[in-house]
Amino acid sequence: MEDPPRLLDATGYRCPLPVILMEKALRAMDPGGRLKVIADDPIAAVDIPHFCRQAGHLAERLASEPEVCVFLVTAKENKGR
Repeated sequence: MEDPPRLLDATGYRCPLPVILMEKALRAMDPGGRLKVIADDPIAAVDIPHFCRQAGHLAERLASEPEVCVFLVTAKENKGR
């Protein structure tokens, strides 16, 4: 059984803060750890998956209400590279 993901509620923050907070949380996690990110800044819907692609993390957008974006982010396995 997998551990539930950690939660990062970035609602109320405007970009780039949701991505900065997410990056800080991911750095503290073990490889393969999961982080659920909630943001209400429309730009976060673009910035979060873009950052994850660039950094090697996996970002999956989850169903949510229209004014909120929710991502399940899995920390990359090879943090040292």
